[in-house]
Amino acid sequence: MKIDNFWIDESSLHSFEVNELDFPSSIDVAIIGSGYTGLNCARILKKAGMSVAVIDQHRIGWGASSRNGGMATPGLKQSIIKIKKMYGIEYAKEFWQSSIDAIDLLEDVIIDENINCDWQRNGHCSLAFKQSHYDKLDGYIQWLKNELNYEQKLLTKSELKTEIGSNSYYGGITDEISGGLNPAKYIYGLAKSVERDGVKLIPNTRVNKIHSSDQGMFELITASGSLKANEVVIATNGYTDSILPGLQPKVFPVGSYIIVSEPLPKALQDKLSPKKRMFYDSKWFLNYFRLTSDGRMLWGGRNDLSTNLDLYESADLLKRQVRTIFPELNDYQFTHSWNGQLGITFDLMPHIGKVNGVHYALGYGGHGLSIATYLGIEIGKLITGQIERSPYQEIPHPTMFFYRKSTWFLPFVARWYRFLDWIS
Repeated sequence: MKIDNFWIDESSLHSFEVNELDFPSSIDVAIIGSGYTGLNCARILKKAGMSVAVIDQHRIGWGASSRNGGMATPGLKQSIIKIKKMYGIEYAKEFWQSSIDAIDLLEDVIIDENINCDWQRNGHCSLAFKQSHYDKLDGYIQWLKNELNYEQKLLTKSELKTEIGSNSYYGGITDEISGGLNPAKYIYGLAKSVERDGVKLIPNTRVNKIHSSDQGMFELITASGSLKANEVVIATNGYTDSILPGLQPKVFPVGSYIIVSEPLPKALQDKLSPKKRMFYDSKWFLNYFRLTSDGRMLWGGRNDLSTNLDLYESADLLKRQVRTIFPELNDYQFTHSWNGQLGITFDLMPHIGKVNGVHYALGYGGHGLSIATYLGIEIGKLITGQIERSPYQEIPHPTMFFYRKSTWFLPFVARWYRFLDWIS
């Protein structure tokens, strides 16, 4: 088994290189982070006529944008019912609709920039892991229909046989709007398109400090030199560090781990996933899975929230999980194991905001493929004046007194999640 990102390995994208350029001395907008948020923001800004530089301490697209499961599904990390309780029905409608629009917007970007990333809109199926979980689904579906005028389809355990070749689940919900892709092909296709349009991509360059002047300008200090910018956007999500001290306490990293199998026979693919859906289950420590475009089983999840678990040990856990659901995979090898970092906020919501005059967008909680694309475009339009407001900038962005840099509390949260999975 390779301890390596399958998406990059499979796509032969290790060699993606940026055109040679001189480190600019000044720019209209400097963006820190070259994932979905940063590159989509850069795309909007450049099309509006601004000069833009995207800086990353690693190679372009190194973070979660090339490491995730490649699944775009509606909704946010926070429950939409909870969102209504927190902010009211009008905000709930707006947030839900934005999650739907985000998938359409992702597709538009792929088409407009002619990105070959294996995008397929085959829908998703959310799976009830226990009978008690299934018993709540009808009420949820009715709530969506009554409150948000949105319809999903409820499936009984017997009806679920048309969706998945496993008897492990008690029913589920299907939604045809969802899609999947190769995230590395998407992020690198996006990077190539913005570079072609004139965005300066600066990889392997860490921003050490951000200074602000009385004139409203910012100066970014790096080992390669300094860069002055009229505006700065931080788009680092789960990799946000202390570069902007006031921002770090607003988001914390959580690890997510993935394995992928060797290519499966076509008959087995059709048995396990007849409609090539995106899947996730109803556990607190949920599993998500899908078939890749070349017929491999991709299985993701965790039993811990740490960002630095041993990838061999993690792979062993994930292999036991997937082979419990699909015993047929006992006869097949898993070829890759890797991880990435989710950005989680204390209210489980994505946010747009400012700290000390610096823009940020983060907190996708595992929905980054579509929502980070959406918020990257959203913050670009806010900066250029194409839109005047966003619900993601209007809600409070809380932090907790016990968190500044160390995520010492995550082991306790993990134990709580395991307890909830046991009793639910």
